[in-house]
Amino acid sequence: MNRIITLLFCFASVTAFAQVQTGKASFYADKFEGKSTASGERYKASKMTAAHRTLPFGTKVRVTNLANNESVIVVINDRGPYIEGRIIDLSKAAAEKLHFFNQGTADVKLEIVDATDGTGDTQPVPVDHVTVDEKEIYDFNISRVTLKGFGVQLGTYQELVNVMKIVDNMKGTYKKRVAVQVKIVSGVKYYSIMLTGFSKREKAQSMLDELRKKFPDVFVVDYSK
Repeated sequence: MNRIITLLFCFASVTAFAQVQTGKASFYADKFEGKSTASGERYKASKMTAAHRTLPFGTKVRVTNLANNESVIVVINDRGPYIEGRIIDLSKAAAEKLHFFNQGTADVKLEIVDATDGTGDTQPVPVDHVTVDEKEIYDFNISRVTLKGFGVQLGTYQELVNVMKIVDNMKGTYKKRVAVQVKIVSGVKYYSIMLTGFSKREKAQSMLDELRKKFPDVFVVDYSK
């Protein structure tokens, strides 16, 4: 029998909590050299550029390889990637600086780079922000579970407050079981949120199509694998 734990989370002041975006990075194949990007610029493997699904063109993003803590700053000038689980497509030069060129993909963290503070150092501004209203209280029944069938992963987050707000919203909106998987990457905890309880992949895919606009990195999870 699973042990059920009820947790109360209370925040007594108005605070802005930062949330970075994490996921897989890949890089452009050589065949795209000189081809036009979605912004109209031509792709050059030697430039520090990247594709992102939603960030405005011209946005500067700090990309950190979570395996070795190497980071680079790239400019968004294209759209993509459109493969499940991937959040950014980097130029060949950027992938080489992050030292994952031979692996093909890497687990990364993304932060928007804001203006300098006058010292020449760039200040990272997190991709997402969550504002917690005064005295917000969340009541959760928590138990360890073994999942079956299929689920839909919405995204992976680092700040627990962001996880709580999304879980609360998902439970009220979709009336499905919401599961949170804890992952540890280089000693840092990340939380993946999933809608579960789909007996068939087709049903999970239908939910994915509904969620894609709000959660661009959503993908189907097969719990039998």
